[in-house]
Amino acid sequence: MDTKAIEYHVREILKAIGEDPEREGLRETPRRVAKMYEEVFEGTKYSNHEIAQMFGKTFAADNEQQEDTVVVMRDISVFSYCEHHMALMYDMYVSVAYIPRGRVLGLSKITRICDMAAKRLQLQERLGHDIAEIISEAVGTPDVGVRIIGSHSCMTARGIKNVSARTVTKTFRGAFKTNTELQRVLEEQ
Repeated sequence: MDTKAIEYHVREILKAIGEDPEREGLRETPRRVAKMYEEVFEGTKYSNHEIAQMFGKTFAADNEQQEDTVVVMRDISVFSYCEHHMALMYDMYVSVAYIPRGRVLGLSKITRICDMAAKRLQLQERLGHDIAEIISEAVGTPDVGVRIIGSHSCMTARGIKNVSARTVTKTFRGAFKTNTELQRVLEEQ
C-alpha cells in the first residue's frame, strides 16, 4: 500500500473541499488516514486462497458424529467499506455454518476469516461469497452457508438517509443451496 500517495491525495481532498490542511486539527490527518487505510484495507493484500491458507488451521472431526453435525457461528461483528462510495458498512453481523467433511476449523479462525475478507472495498453480496469460498477451502467442505446483516452509511448518512434500513444477504453452497433446514440454522435464534 502506497501510504505516501494516500497522504498526498488526502491533503488534496482537504483542499478540494475548502479546508486548510495546515490548520492545527488537520495537519496530521493525511498521515492518520493513510495509517487507518493500511489497517482497514489489509485484506486487499491477500487473495481468498491466501486467506484460507493463513487461517486454515483444522482439526480431525469425530467421524461418528460428522454426518449429522453442522458447525454454526453467529453474530461475528465486522465492518467494511462500500466500493461504490467508500462509505462505511457497519453494525454488520456475519453468521457462518458448514458441514465438516473430516476436518473442523478452529473457531477463532472463522472469525479471522470474516474479518480479513471484510478488510477490502466490498459489496455485502461479494463479502458473503468471499467468506463462503474461504471457509470451503480452509475446512475442505463444499457445504457452507453465510448470512450477513448490515447497515450502509451510503444509505444512512447520505442519499435517502434511512437510518433504520438493514441489508440481509445469504450465500449458500453445496447442501445449503437446496436444504431449507440447513438454511434455517443461519437464522437468528
